[in-house]
Amino acid sequence: MKRFKAAVIGGSGYGGGEMIRRLLLHPEVELCRISSLDFIGEPLGAAHPNLEGLSELRFESMPPEEAAKGMDVVLLGLPHKVSAEVVPKLMATGTRIVDMSGDFRLKSAAAYEKHYGKKHPCPELLEKFVYGLPELNREAIRAAKYVASPGCFATTIELGLLPLARAGWLRGSVETVGITGSSGSGVVPSAGTHHPVRAGNLKTYKPLSHQHVPEIEETLAAAGAPGVSLRFVPVSAPLSRGIFATSFVHVDASVPKVELEQIATRTFAGEPFVRVPRGRLPEVVAVAGSNYVEVALVPGPVEDGLRLVTCFSVTDNLIKGGAGQAIQNMNLILGLGEKLSLEDPGGYP
Repeated sequence: MKRFKAAVIGGSGYGGGEMIRRLLLHPEVELCRISSLDFIGEPLGAAHPNLEGLSELRFESMPPEEAAKGMDVVLLGLPHKVSAEVVPKLMATGTRIVDMSGDFRLKSAAAYEKHYGKKHPCPELLEKFVYGLPELNREAIRAAKYVASPGCFATTIELGLLPLARAGWLRGSVETVGITGSSGSGVVPSAGTHHPVRAGNLKTYKPLSHQHVPEIEETLAAAGAPGVSLRFVPVSAPLSRGIFATSFVHVDASVPKVELEQIATRTFAGEPFVRVPRGRLPEVVAVAGSNYVEVALVPGPVEDGLRLVTCFSVTDNLIKGGAGQAIQNMNLILGLGEKLSLEDPGGYP
């Protein structure tokens, strides 16, 4: 018999489907309920063909407090601006919450309004959520009741820059280009994500104004880089899954090159899901379908007293960049082994 019970609210999207898949595999957590506005009364395979016949569960339509009844944890796969309307009702039930939306990642209600285009409906609850990046906030997550899982771009870029931030070497401005797969746009097609304009194409969107920018700056400040500013250009690529981030940082030339070459390995020693590849650089196909991250820092030439360091980082946007990290956070807040249902390495190529 499994020790804990879980419900998913917002289970018909790509992120919801990945959470469901991981929960069905989980040895300690039983998935008991899936709430959705779509596919009501239909089996899981109606939305997620890979789950056909794996469970008797069906999508249900119910108030959030009903979905949470008797549950140890509720995982939210809802869109931004929707989670914030649901969370207060869930809090009233006493359940633990892991939220995948951006509604509780920022501590500043003003920053939320600026980047999400809407006043936060419950700004008093922002401080109650712990930011769910285990590589930075593991112990705080273990002690938390409410966790805001990071965004996909944010996770990827933060982990690429975390070694420099923790060492105190990250200052001033950072320039980042992040290339992302189409599943990050969600299950509902749009003119910009439609296959004919996505396949064989590269295009930018929200240059220098992406909503993950304040999240990343806030997280890097907490990691040891106060005042850092990010100039971020996201790029849509003809991939289904994956994010490849390249960040350019200028570090004081007094920092030894050998230290920069070793800092990522030292920073992530013992981290269950972060790899620093040897003999090659990070690549999307090495992590696609898994909760793993690859990170590498490459020191460059010195000019005017500063050394250029290029930081590469890759994730699967739906797993470590989304649902897998939500499960990782769920494991932590339930006091379970962090790697449960997440250890599979994905396929290659």
